[in-house]
Amino acid sequence: MIIIADSGSTKTHWCLMAANGQSSDFMTDGINPFYQTQDAMRNSIVNQLLPQMGHLMWAGTVTKVFFYGAGCTPEKSPYVARALQGIFKDAEVIVEPDIVGAARGLLQHKKGVACILGTGSNSCLYDGEQIVKNVPSLGFILGDEGGGAVLGKRLVADIFKNQLGSELKQQFIDEFGLTQADVIEHVYRQPFPNRYLAGLSKFCAEHIDNKRIYDLVYDHFTEFVVRNLEQYYQDENDVEIEDTKSLPVGFIGGIAYYYRPVLQQVLDDMGFSISRIMVDPIEGLKEYHRTDVTPTTE
Repeated sequence: MIIIADSGSTKTHWCLMAANGQSSDFMTDGINPFYQTQDAMRNSIVNQLLPQMGHLMWAGTVTKVFFYGAGCTPEKSPYVARALQGIFKDAEVIVEPDIVGAARGLLQHKKGVACILGTGSNSCLYDGEQIVKNVPSLGFILGDEGGGAVLGKRLVADIFKNQLGSELKQQFIDEFGLTQADVIEHVYRQPFPNRYLAGLSKFCAEHIDNKRIYDLVYDHFTEFVVRNLEQYYQDENDVEIEDTKSLPVGFIGGIAYYYRPVLQQVLDDMGFSISRIMVDPIEGLKEYHRTDVTPTTE
């Protein structure tokens, strides 16, 4: 058996897959080594995943763990690997950035551009085997354009700086029961401010018919295209590369999925087309890793 995991900052989607192709899926909180210690990650897996998965472990030994995660940079991925190895002691553990999982899940072995719009954001140019270009995401303070945390950050700033009108401001306050002081406390003093802000961004989905909210979301996705996506279609001198406009562009993540009409409009207006949108890449990764499963008896 093998385990495949796709982890953002908010949630982790786990899949236990047997040699006969059967699989079981599980959800836990997100795992991100930028915000958690190795012990905290290990405790999360032990306390949330194993109680769900344990009754299936009799079927065979886990031989490989493929973990694709937000924050899994070359510097941070060893902490995730050690947390997993401490639990799945007989397994080979492979930890990759979430953008690698997005590319494999969306594109398999085809060339194209893969994008993540979840709590955070990321993107890459993929040649069918590996990532050949990546515009850095930089996190929700310096980057993450298009992601839920930045959308929530923009929404909250516009609400309390009176940019969206008094009616929307009151609706926001009534829905979440928040004061300005509450927001400041969560963002500046509590753990996982990115998760918190992404959770507030759902207000935009609920009020997308309001022109001010629609324009905010439209501008949010436009910034992602300008600061990230367009770079994969230009050379180092900002000259458009002739043959790249035909490359498929795929998106992973709840923000891309639930705001699809606005995202589609932005890309249409800017000369791009979406080939595929998935909430997460697990189904694609199951197909990609099918040949990695080998029968075991122990």
